[in-house]
Amino acid sequence: MSEVLVKVENVSKKFSKDFKKSLWYGVKDMSSALFTNQNNQKELRSSEFWAVKDVSFELKRGECLGLIGHNGAGKSTLLKVLNGLIRPDEGKITMNGRVGALIELGAGFNPILTGRENIYNNASVLGFSKKEIDAKYDEIVEYSEIGDFIDSPVRNYSSGMKVRLGFAVAAQMEPDVLIIDEVLAVGDMNFRLKCMRTIDQLLENSAVIFVSHVMPQVSRLCNQILLMENGQSLYGGTDVGHAIDIYYAKLAENQLSNSFSNNYAELLNIDIVGAIDNSGMPRIKWLDDLNIIIECKVKNEFENPISAITIFDNEQKPVGISFNSKGLGGNIVKKDAEYNYYKTKVSIPKICLKKGVYSITFFITESFMSKPIFRVQSAQDFQVLSDKDIYAALEFDALWS
Repeated sequence: MSEVLVKVENVSKKFSKDFKKSLWYGVKDMSSALFTNQNNQKELRSSEFWAVKDVSFELKRGECLGLIGHNGAGKSTLLKVLNGLIRPDEGKITMNGRVGALIELGAGFNPILTGRENIYNNASVLGFSKKEIDAKYDEIVEYSEIGDFIDSPVRNYSSGMKVRLGFAVAAQMEPDVLIIDEVLAVGDMNFRLKCMRTIDQLLENSAVIFVSHVMPQVSRLCNQILLMENGQSLYGGTDVGHAIDIYYAKLAENQLSNSFSNNYAELLNIDIVGAIDNSGMPRIKWLDDLNIIIECKVKNEFENPISAITIFDNEQKPVGISFNSKGLGGNIVKKDAEYNYYKTKVSIPKICLKKGVYSITFFITESFMSKPIFRVQSAQDFQVLSDKDIYAALEFDALWS
């Protein structure tokens, strides 16, 4: 299990934003390599940029590396370099054993050929003989759940069918190194769960590079992590939870408050009291009380408006909601000719959300469960801290006996 299957040493790749210049630079680099035996120019030329810069990591058999980062971070370029689709401008890559890759939806499939023919083509690329493919063929078809469509042209397949067939070939042929790029975001839930179980089994004898924007999946599968930003490694190591915290914090920096507003109401202030706030974002510990102070004004034509908050995780999935079903009528602090001014406190005892970054959406309705007359999305972000890295939505403070 100590065998190193993937070794990446200071790998860099640059591109040109100008297509004509990129062609000219390519000709010059090829000529230089051919006649002078020199490597590509290390300094950036006009219109060039580093898509990947000085990235290094090592992956052994039985390990899973989570490759994360926001769009444009350089993940896809790095994967193409690893898979041999493009050459690095600097650095060295050592890959041992058979490499299976799912780096694009349906990548490697010939759309004119049938699913059956593509199975043999893809497995041949992985280095398997026809005899070995014959022995695995029935398992691949059964795993892919393609059924009678296996003899239909791949161009007629849905996106989910292409992913199922591609993953079935890569997984059932049991490569030494498996590269997976965001393909588990496609397909139905049952197949995604089956894929996760298969990756667990493959990890006994393979090395896996797993790219995803779904942090619970990364937390569940990976024992190493590489966080990329602007083509560079922002964090690399075994502290998966720490890298995910940085990822979420970076995401929160770029989030904008999204509100629909009119002259009916206005959110004046929202504050999380008693929170640690030494990084620009309120932080509370798992099982601390979440105390939120909200100040707003509402047109006085609404006698007793209902307020509510919804908490969203960083995948923008709602994890909880709370209504002030008695209304704001008892929380008036000031009045004028047009508005009533309110101040209210929302207390959620012993918050059991898993560690991560969350956002609070505040909205006001005229009556309980009626259409909102005012809403501010991502009105306030906060972070939950915990010593444990888990992939479930909630971490219960349960009693075991």
